[in-house]
Amino acid sequence: MAELNISERQAGDVTILDMDGKVTIGEGSVALRTTIRRLVSEGKTKILLNLGSVGYIDSSGIGELVSSFTTVNKDGGTLKLLNLTEKIQDLLAITKLLTVFDVYEDEATALASF
Repeated sequence: MAELNISERQAGDVTILDMDGKVTIGEGSVALRTTIRRLVSEGKTKILLNLGSVGYIDSSGIGELVSSFTTVNKDGGTLKLLNLTEKIQDLLAITKLLTVFDVYEDEATALASF
């Protein structure tokens, strides 16, 4: 099984990435980076990361979230987070990244925020 599976869907002009697995050093963070860069190159700059099925994220994964956020912002886009697990929410709180990302628990509210 791959470390991280990412499935993509559109809701209007927002691209939702449903992530399942682990965002860790190696395959997980590379999969995320590759997907984000491809979307931006396609002009898709409203991105919602659904982390509801992400069981684990390490420091490399956190770094990749920040890198993805920066990549999207640099092109005038927006990257937001959806359905954080308690572990990931705690991790983002400890690292003060909850203040950087827009975080939502409800997909409809998240979509309306773009």
